[in-house]
Amino acid sequence: MFDRMKQFIEMKKQADRIKKELSAASVDIEETPGIRIKITGDQTFQSVEISEELLQPANREKLQPALLRSLNAAI
Repeated sequence: MFDRMKQFIEMKKQADRIKKELSAASVDIEETPGIRIKITGDQTFQSVEISEELLQPANREKLQPALLRSLNAAI
């Protein structure tokens, strides 16, 4: 039983190390022109930038699906 506990402790240490490495890595995505997303490996969004052109009220219907596609691509 002690060996099993030792294995679990080692696995927890490895998981913590991997989590730390993932949070340190980041990716910039521009899936849709005018929408740039920065996300870390642990899926924390760092920034979302949307161009002025896409923020116009006339572009609302175009912006919503484009933003959704970009977020999914980032993840």
